Amino acid sequence: MISTFTGIIRQGTDRHPDFGAGSNLPLGLMRIYRSAQEKNLTPLAVQKSSLDRAGQGNLAFDMRLGNWPTAGSFRNEPDRRLHPKTFPHGCGACAAAQRFAAGISMISKDFLKSGHSPTLVSAFLYFDMSFMVWVLLGALGVQIANDLGLSPAQKGFMVAVPILTGAVLRIVAGVMVDRIGPKTTGAIAQAIVISGLLLAFVLKIDSYTGVLMLAGVLGVAGASFAVALPLASRWYPPQYQGVALGIAGAGNSGTVFASLFAPSLAKAFGWTTVFGFAALPLIAAFIFYLLFAKDAPDPPAPKRLDQYFAVLKQQDAWWFLLFYGVSFGGFVGLSSSLNIYFNTEYGLDPIKAGFFTAACVFAGSLFRPVGGSVADKIGGIRTLSIMYIVAAITLTIISFRLPNAFTALLFLIVGMGALGMANGAVFQLVPQRFRAEIGVMTGLVGMFGGIGGFYLATSLGLSKQALGSYQPGLIGFAVLALIAYGGLTLIKRRWRTTWGGVLENVRI
Repeated sequence: MISTFTGIIRQGTDRHPDFGAGSNLPLGLMRIYRSAQEKNLTPLAVQKSSLDRAGQGNLAFDMRLGNWPTAGSFRNEPDRRLHPKTFPHGCGACAAAQRFAAGISMISKDFLKSGHSPTLVSAFLYFDMSFMVWVLLGALGVQIANDLGLSPAQKGFMVAVPILTGAVLRIVAGVMVDRIGPKTTGAIAQAIVISGLLLAFVLKIDSYTGVLMLAGVLGVAGASFAVALPLASRWYPPQYQGVALGIAGAGNSGTVFASLFAPSLAKAFGWTTVFGFAALPLIAAFIFYLLFAKDAPDPPAPKRLDQYFAVLKQQDAWWFLLFYGVSFGGFVGLSSSLNIYFNTEYGLDPIKAGFFTAACVFAGSLFRPVGGSVADKIGGIRTLSIMYIVAAITLTIISFRLPNAFTALLFLIVGMGALGMANGAVFQLVPQRFRAEIGVMTGLVGMFGGIGGFYLATSLGLSKQALGSYQPGLIGFAVLALIAYGGLTLIKRRWRTTWGGVLENVRI
């Protein structure tokens, strides 16, 4: 009789149903199996051979690999008999645990062999540097506003323009990726951004109009999301998509660099000089990209323009646009606005405000993969629900202007961490619902994330100018988080009993 460990874990027990009262499946083996599931390995099956009531005897082990990647030496020895007395637990299953662990240790090598590592690194660097300059005006917002005498509404609009243009251009970039390939699209985008930064540096822009023109150019950097991810993912087979996209997508950490270094450089050399400094790492990443990035062979056929929006005929697609508009919109909107917020509300100088902002942005970036992992364990719907509630509560508390900057920092770190985890949870759900349309949905969801960020950054500036407080903007976005939570509450039963109910080994 063959019994898979999948059934055991679903039952939540450590006892193998075939082995009788005296044999327990070691918990360590169950942990190893769960780790294997996360790496998309096929279930390990154990065949009872000769086992007495004390759990002694021989067992036959079988790795049913099918089309999945090799798991170490199991491929060559699918039916090796192992004697339990050679293992400390006195159970043949322990042997499987040790052999299976050895197989899992090979996954990293298999991953490196399965794709094209130089392209993956190129995609990460491109994404990282692009995100750094995408929020650059937010990091320099205090110094630019002081020199140009900007009103709160003008400051909010200045930091929001790159977010909006980046959101719209993600669709344009997605179409170009399909038509001319991701490498060429990325090269064009990087050349535009580098040229814009160098031109702003040479001309030493000194007007609000000039800054807004640069903001539009920096929006091209925000579109890198739609280029870097397919550039990397097309090289890797399905079982390694999560790892590849996780590495390439980690580039959103570039937002931290802008907040950490731009205010200090602006104080020392002037904010227009920072545009020249920012171009230097972009040029280095661009050279690496041109030398080492390659388009994957056999790309998918280009879609017709009407196919990009056909998915919007499905109701679920609009729910995901709302969910990511709140989670990523909150993250990127705050990332671009917090330097100005800390300076205006608590009188922090630009450099200290940058450090405070960097701490908040780092929390949001760090907890994004954590959110995806938690969603894998407890389900994306539950994770999102919790994070929206946490984000709504923290934004509401912050809106009452806390007594000091450090208390505000603490709550903002919690809020940004919740939004980051929500980002990871959304993308745990999207591939399960729209597996066949994942490329199109990634572009559309990413676009609405940028639109949400534009709304938040703009509303903060407008509310500060009109009412002298950021409270209306913050509470307005907290209400959006509660609307997203309410939407999840309405649809979760239908999702779990329709497309979510037929998924194997996946919790939504």
